[in-house]
Amino acid sequence: MASVKNVWLKMLKYIFSIILIFVISLNAQEQKMSIYDFTVKDIDGNNVSLSKYKGKVLLIVNVASECGFTPQYAGLEKLYQKYKDKGFMILGFPSNQFANQEPASNDKIKFFCHENYDVHFDMFSKIDVNGDNASPLYKFLKEKQGGFLWMDGIKWNFTKFLVDRDGKVVDRFAPITKPQNIEKDIEKLL
Repeated sequence: MASVKNVWLKMLKYIFSIILIFVISLNAQEQKMSIYDFTVKDIDGNNVSLSKYKGKVLLIVNVASECGFTPQYAGLEKLYQKYKDKGFMILGFPSNQFANQEPASNDKIKFFCHENYDVHFDMFSKIDVNGDNASPLYKFLKEKQGGFLWMDGIKWNFTKFLVDRDGKVVDRFAPITKPQNIEKDIEKLL
């Protein structure tokens, strides 16, 4: 009876060791991920690997055309123009998850941004930023920079994530934070 008990204990230790190694391996793999591991669709529907932005400082923003914060497009474009030659890029991701404020198609969004705000920074296809269908990129961003009081969900349009040259998500800014108020944070990373 004692030998059967010893065999079971050894088996349990072995199984526990395998599970522990597996969990440590998963955690290590998660830690190594960066934004460069994601592929997204641009506003024209083309696949874009975010690895193309390696070495750049990024500001990733969920945007909308019919929001009270929509005039922030002008401030975002101004930041982009000021710092683009120093390795800075803005990535705009339209989302219709907040009060139906981005109902248009990608073509209409692209036209709106160009005609109303002369946007030249990179725009992407409309996505979900919260919920079961949230973009994997946005799941990653929220995991790396949680929201106020540990509520990680995106609260509204024009939430901004700042990413350093190594692809590390270093800060998150609320929709009410105007683009010009992020300028010093961007300069520190350039």
